[in-house]
Amino acid sequence: MKRQQSGFTMIELIMVIVILGILAAFALPRFADLGSNARAAAIQGLAGSIKSASAIVHSAWLAEGSTVNSVTVEGANVTTTTNGYALATAAGIEAAIDVDGFTGTAGTGEIVFVPDNYTGTDCSVTYVEADPAADEPEDQVSQVTVDDTCAG
Repeated sequence: MKRQQSGFTMIELIMVIVILGILAAFALPRFADLGSNARAAAIQGLAGSIKSASAIVHSAWLAEGSTVNSVTVEGANVTTTTNGYALATAAGIEAAIDVDGFTGTAGTGEIVFVPDNYTGTDCSVTYVEADPAADEPEDQVSQVTVDDTCAG
């Protein structure tokens, strides 16, 4: 009497696992959006660079005697407000930092940096220059705000 086996053999099970692994390897990159995470990390890094550059420019301005509206930092001439913080212009904060991969758009008293070739509005760093005539002490120093949601 022959006994009939039921179920799958070990080879069949291994082949199914291999095929599922191959499908997962090709399908995962299509569903995982790592670009937005990378943009958000780059935005955070740029914000840190801007904050550091602003502090360095102000320190250099104080070290030079606090009488001029520009300082030289790392060979770059940076224009400043009357209280020594970098202006929100290409000759100001943009001259003090390395902005490779970002585009800066200057407005009145602020400059907004977005990643190159990014068309959304939710991934930016905004530098607001100091207002030496402001009543509030926090407005007398430069401010950096970050929008790092970077969806898409």
